[in-house]
Amino acid sequence: MEVQPDPMTSNSLLRSLVLGGVLALLGASAYAQQNKTIAIVGGMLINGTNTPPIHNAVVVIQGDKIVQAGPAMRVKVPPGADVIDANGKTVLPGLIDAHNHSILVGWGEEGGFFEWLKGHPEYPLEKVMALSQYQLLMAGVTSSIDVGGPAKESIDLRDRINKGEIAGSRMIVSGPMVARNAYRGFPEDASYAIKSSEDGAREVNMLAKMGVDIIKAHSGLTREDYAAIVQAAHANHIKVHAHLYDEPALKNAFETGVDVLQHVGSAGQPTYSPALVQAIAAAGRPVVPTVAHRAYLYPDTIDFPESLQDPELKSLFPKGMWEGLQQSLKEWRNLGYFRGIVSEMEYRDPLTKQWINSGAVVGMGTDNGTPMNFHTDALWREMKAFSDLGMPALTVITDATAVNAKIMDRPDLGTIEAGKTADIIIVPDNPLYDHLSDLGHVETVIKSGVIYKRDGKPLFPMPLN
Repeated sequence: MEVQPDPMTSNSLLRSLVLGGVLALLGASAYAQQNKTIAIVGGMLINGTNTPPIHNAVVVIQGDKIVQAGPAMRVKVPPGADVIDANGKTVLPGLIDAHNHSILVGWGEEGGFFEWLKGHPEYPLEKVMALSQYQLLMAGVTSSIDVGGPAKESIDLRDRINKGEIAGSRMIVSGPMVARNAYRGFPEDASYAIKSSEDGAREVNMLAKMGVDIIKAHSGLTREDYAAIVQAAHANHIKVHAHLYDEPALKNAFETGVDVLQHVGSAGQPTYSPALVQAIAAAGRPVVPTVAHRAYLYPDTIDFPESLQDPELKSLFPKGMWEGLQQSLKEWRNLGYFRGIVSEMEYRDPLTKQWINSGAVVGMGTDNGTPMNFHTDALWREMKAFSDLGMPALTVITDATAVNAKIMDRPDLGTIEAGKTADIIIVPDNPLYDHLSDLGHVETVIKSGVIYKRDGKPLFPMPLN
């Protein structure tokens, strides 16, 4: 979307003016659409409330709100509406990803990606992050929880998307991860290493003043660290999400009041203690298991390595970055990211089924941006894994929409009902028949009443193009 001006040429001023014009037109176009009336006509409506679908439905949007949704016999198309034909298709709420990394794009080695960026100044990190959010939006992910990135760039990107300056998924952001050790390979300002629980509280207070939406508690933290971080965050009226694998960390995080328990289905270890799982479920504490990003992705890629050259994915990258990405994945089986893949594959099904059978509040998140875990298909893969293992497909959709909206503290999102914000996607056929695979082929994307993709064609330019 943006063009990086070259300060060494006499055309830099002209380029800057063109850039400003493009951004102004984008924002103006987006907000102009919000005054339109849109009617989505025909097709099957899955409204995100875990109730049976409505066939031959009509959804009416005015501005950024849904004003009517129901069967065609009850909902009339207003005169002059922009009609979107959904016959033979399925209409759903915009998807929400509860675990996203905008600073990553699926590169083979995370640290290697940031080293590569140093040699390619035409791809500054803030524009890489914008590209990630654009890719999410084109895949039907209209909202996302970004859990780990530089504070300034994360907050700026969130705000620019909200203003309509950039086409991207609606974000809530954590900024830097708070941990006992800085996350190796990431930019220095993407994580904060603390030496004491008091350090943790101070970092939380600082991040809250900067304007983050949530706190991401990462690895190596003590029980006292979790307690201090939670207390400081709650005093600032923000939630804590924690990066958790082993049972002691999960127990400490849960018992000290961490609000969202992340990664608890991809631990590469046997199932958790039934008593702990039951306590988490009984408390209604949301878990975001992120089960697919290694244990399912690895064997799926062995079965179909051609997925790494997906032409639709290629169309959503600038040429130079795509070539670098392909080079980084040439020896993908040997990536350090998959060093624990044997145990992760062994325990993936029991861990996932444990959460399915527990009755816990399950959010859908992906850890997307990690190696081969592309923004364009991470969420539908995660949803399919749960469906394959026995969670009803309608429930999976509800978890990726209404439940994730609650995790975001956005009650206006997640369902297609009158009065809700108009975040809607359209996919071909019936995704309930094939374990949600059709969610990998999103044809139309509407966010806040603005059409960003229609009949498979993006309507706004790609960042870094």
